[in-house]
Amino acid sequence: MRALLVIIGLAVLVLLAAMAFGFINIDQTRPGVVQAPKFEASVGRVDVGMENKTVAVPKISVEKPGNTATPAQ
Repeated sequence: MRALLVIIGLAVLVLLAAMAFGFINIDQTRPGVVQAPKFEASVGRVDVGMENKTVAVPKISVEKPGNTATPAQ
């Protein structure tokens, strides 16, 4: 890992030295423009609506136990 970092460091130093002595000249030929990419997507369509319906619901009745005492045995 160290060897790779040393090689990258040397390459950067050589590049900087070449630029300093005029061997490499980098000029911007046109201005840089940053734009967000444009996307178009075709997606399905979902329609949600309401409809009134009558639904049969079971009737439940609960009867409480009376005050009847059970005979003791």
